[in-house]
Amino acid sequence: MELDDVDWDLLALLQTDASLSNLALAERTGVSPPTALRRVRRLHEAGLIMRTVALLDEDRLAALQGHGLSALAEVSLDRQGAEHLDAFERRAVLEPAVQQCWRVAPGPDFILVLRVRDMPAYQALAERLFTQDANVRNVRTFFSTQRAKFVTELPLDAPRAGVAPR
Repeated sequence: MELDDVDWDLLALLQTDASLSNLALAERTGVSPPTALRRVRRLHEAGLIMRTVALLDEDRLAALQGHGLSALAEVSLDRQGAEHLDAFERRAVLEPAVQQCWRVAPGPDFILVLRVRDMPAYQALAERLFTQDANVRNVRTFFSTQRAKFVTELPLDAPRAGVAPR
C-alpha cells in the first residue's frame, strides 16, 4: 500500500485525537469530507489503524476507585524453546491485568506491564502466572511510584506536508 502526504497527515491527526470529526480531518488535510472518510476507511481496512479507543487516566481512576497498582515484571524462563516461550506468552496475554507483554533479548525473556487493584491482587496474579508455571525461573517486579511520560503516538518518519513535526 502506497501512502501519500494526505494519508500520513490523517494518521498523524488521528493518533493525536481520534475524536476529530470527518469534517475537521478534511479541513486540516485539505481534502473533501468524502475523500477524508474514504481514506480513513482504507487505512482501517489496510490494518494501519488497528482500533479507535478512549485513553483513560489511570491516576484519576485510581483516586476515584481508591486503589490501583502499576508494575513492570521481568520474567525469565528455564527453557527458551519456541514452544515454551509461546506457552508462557499465551497464558500472559489471557490475563486481564497484563496490559502489555513483550518478548525481549538479551536479559529476561519477557517484560510485562501490569495493572492490578492492589497488592493482594498482584499476589494472586503472581501465583497464577509465575509460581504455578514450573518453567518460570525468575521474576523481578518493579512497582510504579510515578509515571513521568505516557504517549501512544508512533513517530511517523515519512516526509509529510501539512502537519508540523512534534
